[in-house]
Amino acid sequence: MKRKIIKIDEDLCNGCGNCITACAEGALKLIDGKAKIVKDLLCDGFGDCMGDCPTGALTIEERECDAFDAQAVEAHLLESSGQAAVDRMRAAAERHAAKPEPPPPLAHGGGCPGTRMRMAQPEATAEPTVASVGLPGQVIKSDLQQWPVQLHLVSPGAPFFVNKELVVVSTCAPIASADTHWRYIRGRGVVVACPKLDRTEPYVGKLAAILQDKTIPKVIVLRMEVPCCGGLTQIVEQAVAESGRPDLIFEEVTIGVDGTIKG
Repeated sequence: MKRKIIKIDEDLCNGCGNCITACAEGALKLIDGKAKIVKDLLCDGFGDCMGDCPTGALTIEERECDAFDAQAVEAHLLESSGQAAVDRMRAAAERHAAKPEPPPPLAHGGGCPGTRMRMAQPEATAEPTVASVGLPGQVIKSDLQQWPVQLHLVSPGAPFFVNKELVVVSTCAPIASADTHWRYIRGRGVVVACPKLDRTEPYVGKLAAILQDKTIPKVIVLRMEVPCCGGLTQIVEQAVAESGRPDLIFEEVTIGVDGTIKG
């Protein structure tokens, strides 16, 4: 049949993986660094993935292809990601029924420079002096060895996740505790998220994709003691389950609003 379906311009695709986690039907997969449609019958052509593409690589075209098959989608998701993914797809289907027009793609000019992947070598830290406070430049060296760090922007399979533990940091934790860099960020892959203020719908899927890398031995949630931050722990626990890795070690660390480490 002839119908609307996603089209991917591989020349524009930068392999960020945002479209894959945004697609509730599991129709997309990263292959050789490029997003591709797994099977035409899994893509509903609605375009949820388009708004998460930073380069404008995704558009909707009308062509001859297999009809969308919701039952096949549910079977595919149940096998690959579990019941939570099926529930997410059903919720997306309800939204589609209520809002039939696809969202427009983000405006872009070759991608946001702030999402460009960067890695740095660790350097020895330096203690500040009274005279140096307030002066331009860097006084205390950061233990962060990657960019980007925001969970929406990082890509599954990024080199800074390989052979490292992963720490999922609440947005407030590094502000509340000066110890977070040397205790938890040093030597680890890092993602930052806020369960209260972020648009968290893609987070479970993206984290699960990251954690499927078997070279990542452990994931640590670094959250604040406030109740809303417990949502971050729930997101990571669901991602661990969806990753299908029984060998993965999970740890939760709570930071007090006074900066103390509460364990």
